[in-house]
Amino acid sequence: MARFGLPALLCLLTALSTPLLATELKSKSCSEVRRLYVSKGFNKNDAPLHEINGDHLKICPQGSTCCSQEMEEKYSIQSKDDFKSVVSEQCNHLQAIFASRYKKFDEFFKELLENAEKSLNDMFVKTYGRLYMQNSELFKDLFVELKRYYVVGNVNLEEMLNDFWARLLERMFRLVNSQYHFTDEYLECVSKYTEQLKPFGDVPRKLKLQVTRAFVAARTFAQGLAVARDVVGKVSVVNPTTPCTHALLKMIYCPHCRGLVTVKPCYNYCSNIMRGCLANQGDLDLEWNNFIDAMLMVAERLEGPFNIESVMDPIDVKISDAIMNMQENSVQVSQKVFQGCGPPKPLPVGRISRSISESTFSARFRPYHPEERPTTAAGTSLDRLVTDVKEKLKQAKKFWSSLPSNVCNDERMAAGNGNEEDCWNGRGKSRYLFAVTGNGLANQGNNPEVQVDTSKPDILILRQIMALRAMTSKMKNAYNGNDVDFFDISDETSGEGSGSGCEYQQCPSELEYNATDHAGKSAHDKAESAGACPGSQPYLLTVFCIFFLVVQREWR
Repeated sequence: MARFGLPALLCLLTALSTPLLATELKSKSCSEVRRLYVSKGFNKNDAPLHEINGDHLKICPQGSTCCSQEMEEKYSIQSKDDFKSVVSEQCNHLQAIFASRYKKFDEFFKELLENAEKSLNDMFVKTYGRLYMQNSELFKDLFVELKRYYVVGNVNLEEMLNDFWARLLERMFRLVNSQYHFTDEYLECVSKYTEQLKPFGDVPRKLKLQVTRAFVAARTFAQGLAVARDVVGKVSVVNPTTPCTHALLKMIYCPHCRGLVTVKPCYNYCSNIMRGCLANQGDLDLEWNNFIDAMLMVAERLEGPFNIESVMDPIDVKISDAIMNMQENSVQVSQKVFQGCGPPKPLPVGRISRSISESTFSARFRPYHPEERPTTAAGTSLDRLVTDVKEKLKQAKKFWSSLPSNVCNDERMAAGNGNEEDCWNGRGKSRYLFAVTGNGLANQGNNPEVQVDTSKPDILILRQIMALRAMTSKMKNAYNGNDVDFFDISDETSGEGSGSGCEYQQCPSELEYNATDHAGKSAHDKAESAGACPGSQPYLLTVFCIFFLVVQREWR
């Protein structure tokens, strides 16, 4: 019996240890890691069934691991794609808002002009009949120039309106003095008395002020929406640096290698990585906020004294009042013109009677009552459009400084802000102890998670900053009622590797102004624009852009 004691003891120990061994084997299983890995479309042969030695890992913690070298490499690519996708989602939502509002404003302004022209034509045909139809091209030219200013620019509104009133005076003067023959030279002399005699009363002065301010504000506001759309589109497509990619891998997928597939990154840990990876985007925040404030200022003008709807809707009545004023004061005006330009030559008797019958006005234009005409275009009103955009603008403020937090608020990227214990801190499942760094490139020198070169600002971001500064300056001019020169700054603000910004809207719009993209330029245009910031000389480009920012700072 004694000789069976040792085998019996070994059998007993084996029986007792079997559950422990099973538990140990179960804890080292990588089946769940493998399942999730395959669900992303990767080859299951890359993933081990049980933990292996992790000496081959370059980024993730070594030791026992569920990740092969191939898995780490593929996870690195996947983490970069996940990051780009989440950032893109955040930006695309904002871009879509600006794109849709720009489109609505553009449609509204154009339809408002069309409605105003149609209204004037209909009313003048009824009121002035053949006299108007014989001179209708004068009024058509007025609206052609107004549309050209809004769509293209390159129209001096004051000069254009002065020219309109001068031409109208020539026509009117000939009609009220139909018994005389006037040469082109004589009529040119007549037009010189427009300011002095004020034959149309105070209407030209008031209308010029109202039209100039309203059109400048409307066009500038629409341009601002387009610039915001394009800036967001450019910046939304991120290209992570190598240190950023390593940090993303370590944050998102390295816990899988440790078998912690349900443990999410700590919120502050995610925040540091996002602030490092989005450091350059954070530098947009100051100029972006200044731009938003300027947009809100112009929006207030559009709701008040610079309301283009209140200017264009009764423009037919205002012009008609000016015409009637000229008719009522025609005798005094004619006498003063005859004194200054000399007596005109009378027409032959037979032609006088015919000219008088052709120049008789039928009736005064009917009074204007605002309630008679709907103040809408494109199915809405300016007040409703501006109110909606103002709310969206306020929500868009501080977007870039909030972007890292918004990314980490996505449940795919991090644990909730209140879960500080059961989260991945980059090394294991435990509390994250480092403080969160500030936003922007200058604050990343002490970022514990991402190595950032703070001495090299991103050229694309600098270009967007310049685009925002230029547009902010135009907004302030428009707010003060000053005309704005819209020059093409696409060469200064475009950049490769940043996306077209056209995913959620039709590009380009009829309103040809894109502050951040010149993808549609011809080879000849690109060759000409290359002189400003030649791609073959990146050092000079950097110097130029930094110099531009310094000069711009003086404006502020």
